[in-house]
Amino acid sequence: MRARQIVFLVTASLLACGRAEDAADTAILEQSRRGDGSKGATANLAVGSAAVASPPPESFAAAAPVAPPPPPPRARPEEQLPGSIAPSMVIRTGDARVKVESVDTAIVRLHELARRVGGYVANSSVQGGEKELRQAMLELKIPANRFDDAQTGLTALGRVEYVNVNAHDVGEEFVDITARVDNAKRLEQRLVVLLATRTGRLEDVLSVERELARVRETIERYEGRLRYLRTRVDISTLTVTVHESEPIVGGLGTGNRIVEAFRNAWRNFVEFVADGIEALGVLLPLGIVAFFVGRWAWRSRPRRVDAPQPPAEG
Repeated sequence: MRARQIVFLVTASLLACGRAEDAADTAILEQSRRGDGSKGATANLAVGSAAVASPPPESFAAAAPVAPPPPPPRARPEEQLPGSIAPSMVIRTGDARVKVESVDTAIVRLHELARRVGGYVANSSVQGGEKELRQAMLELKIPANRFDDAQTGLTALGRVEYVNVNAHDVGEEFVDITARVDNAKRLEQRLVVLLATRTGRLEDVLSVERELARVRETIERYEGRLRYLRTRVDISTLTVTVHESEPIVGGLGTGNRIVEAFRNAWRNFVEFVADGIEALGVLLPLGIVAFFVGRWAWRSRPRRVDAPQPPAEG
């Protein structure tokens, strides 16, 4: 009789452990679908693990072996690092305009300036039409710690008209994404363990694999964003526009304004004569028609007949 009771208790303990494990696995999948490695998901993972490891009271009576509970989850990075020591992540961009004597010489000097501060010229464009000022736009990629040196080097090109500098702090975003990556990696490890120890239906195994692929894709996306932020913080952008000054005596692309004035006068006279000749194609036929109509009207007008004069009396 005593042996039957022991066998019954052992069987009931094994059934309870199997149900608890299924419930914990279901909770893990539900929490991973709701959020990408959030703090609530990490806490539920710990609760699920404790549920799997903790057997019902009958198992203690049967002296069944029990697995030790998993260690508590680590604290989030923002809980470990207070805001006062958060890393400084600032993206600096600048825009400058400089008046120079020669655009070609200024372009060469800008390339030399970029190499001197350890950067390079990313994009460039040059403009200059027949009656336009020659100007060029160059985009310099400079190390963040040499950004001020690059601004100082602009004074050697010519007269600096203006310099605008913008700073965008992305430290908060960087810390937040780092915390999300850490939580997602912990969820990934838990799913890997669950997939390795899962012995059930094929549909459940495939569901865990799909969830693991989604979590890994999220981790890659977050890590790509972190790499982008680090690159933007380390490399600053300075856009410089250089242009030549307008000539005082001559016009744009000409030699002398007086000569240009005579040329414009002659050009206007020729255009006036050409317009008059073109107008003859319309005015000449109209004039001929008007001439004949007027002549016919003159001849067709009634003539006044004078009354005969009475003979004079002698």
